[in-house]
Amino acid sequence: MATNVKLAIIYYSSTGTNYKLAKTAEEEAKASGAEVKLVKVPELAPQEAINSNPAWKQHLEETKDVPEASLDDLTWADAYIFSVPTRYGTAPAQMKQFLDTTGGLWAEGKLANKVASAMTSASNPHGGQEQTILNLYTTLYHWGVIIAAPGYTDNSVFEAGGNPYGTSVTADQDGNWKEDVAAAVKHQTKRTLQIASAIKNGMQ
Repeated sequence: MATNVKLAIIYYSSTGTNYKLAKTAEEEAKASGAEVKLVKVPELAPQEAINSNPAWKQHLEETKDVPEASLDDLTWADAYIFSVPTRYGTAPAQMKQFLDTTGGLWAEGKLANKVASAMTSASNPHGGQEQTILNLYTTLYHWGVIIAAPGYTDNSVFEAGGNPYGTSVTADQDGNWKEDVAAAVKHQTKRTLQIASAIKNGMQ
């Protein structure tokens, strides 16, 4: 069903948690037959801040070959999955900066009728996960996208903690997940692709 869907998975990750979420989504999307691009938004933090956190520095080095997100990725894709950590209940500056460059595409209507979904992480269960996803969706509403929230459409959502807005995970400082959210990420990915396929084919 997703064989004609182009999916851009756009993430930011400092120590690896959201990269792992994004990779899980990528694996499921490819298994579903979608054409997939996995891209990261550019790092903005000063080098001294990165160097002060060994896990941050290591992850940046390990993912140096992951392509950086571009506006072309947004126009290419039929659907998006975003994965970002929460920063005080909102998306990190790195993702916000990328989103803030999309005004030209928005003005031309080139982002309308895409399908989007989002995932997030924090270091404790009430660290702003739901608010971060909702804040990210606020930007996407302005684009005119169709949000593909998982809702409570599969048992995996409950097993992953029950966030109906998008998969969220609690992770420690080493990036270890405290909940098993892989199945929820896969369900969210399949749901996003199914909705994108229906919209793309229905509008042709």
